[in-house]
Amino acid sequence: MTMSHRRRRLYFILPDVQITRDVVNELLLARVDERHLHCLAREDLDLGDLPQADVFQRSDIIHGAGLGLALGGATGAIAGVATILFQPSGWAQSGGLVLAIALVGALVGMWASGMIGTSVPNSRLKAFQKDLDAGRVLLMVDIPEDRVEEIRELVKKHHPEASDRGTDPHIPAFP
Repeated sequence: MTMSHRRRRLYFILPDVQITRDVVNELLLARVDERHLHCLAREDLDLGDLPQADVFQRSDIIHGAGLGLALGGATGAIAGVATILFQPSGWAQSGGLVLAIALVGALVGMWASGMIGTSVPNSRLKAFQKDLDAGRVLLMVDIPEDRVEEIRELVKKHHPEASDRGTDPHIPAFP
């Protein structure tokens, strides 16, 4: 088996917490690291010791931060150019000033948009909301792309009641 650095996120809807626990245990035995398993359910369902989805899986923080980085950087660059064009007397013209203001704008934009993104539900999870409201559990599994079919088959073979809900084409490297 070749080692792949690219990861895919698989989505499974499971009927209840006990079946989710069984699937998670089987995935752990199949050498899927617990930090790559994320469970999400209604707030009133006790997931116990199951690995729960964190802010990166539940919210749009990544999308928000990326958008803020781009918009903040562009706004900062425009502000830097405007500062050079309409500079107060005595300021030296400098491309470094534009770069510094663009960098500050990018960082502030990334921070502010990331904070807003933490309060916005992950848009990818909207497709699962009816299942979650009905008391089912969403299991997200982040695995190397060369193990996608192996893991799908493992879950399908042992748990026909599990609903395979697809794969994301890519996931962020760090969460």
